[in-house]
Amino acid sequence: MTDWRVSGTYFEACNCDAICPCRRQGGRKLTTGSTYGVCDFALSWRIVEGERGPLLLSGLSVVLAGSYSDHEAGKPWRVCLYVDETASDDQHAALTAIFLGRAGGTTLRNYAASIGEVYAVRRANIVLEHAPRRWFMRAGDHVEVRGGTVVPSDGAVSCGIPGHDHPGDELRTEALKVEDAPLSWEVRGRCGFATDFDYQSDR
Repeated sequence: MTDWRVSGTYFEACNCDAICPCRRQGGRKLTTGSTYGVCDFALSWRIVEGERGPLLLSGLSVVLAGSYSDHEAGKPWRVCLYVDETASDDQHAALTAIFLGRAGGTTLRNYAASIGEVYAVRRANIVLEHAPRRWFMRAGDHVEVRGGTVVPSDGAVSCGIPGHDHPGDELRTEALKVEDAPLSWEVRGRCGFATDFDYQSDR
């Protein structure tokens, strides 16, 4: 399997109340379930440095929207993946393999093993702002997240999903909207999280 590595900035939002139950605060896991029993989410990655073998992936972006229920055995994720429309065919294939866990490595261990169904993989015009007070995510007409304010916390906040342990900013987003059937929701004033990431293949 071809070696790969991607690193850069990360911004996510979901329908849970802030601070999201899946976070760690001061090194302690908060709870084990979603606020409302179902987690509707959108995750985004801007790759600052990346490659798969000799293929460069720097400067490209990826968005993953999905949902899972706490009441379903194994909590399988059902998702749509959006890949930067500026990617070449080879880059598109590499990013799809990496971010759906098909290339193994960190992404498979961190979250992709939870993916139970992939509804679609789409090229999209992805617009990301990963900066304080300017958090923003858009993937075509399907996903839009508008930034928000930092939520005060007692101790460093990190995501409780394995491998997503880089401390970051817990946010209360202005809006999260996903419209790509069967995924469909719109919420306001719910949680978000911004940090960095560094994923790689098993070497």
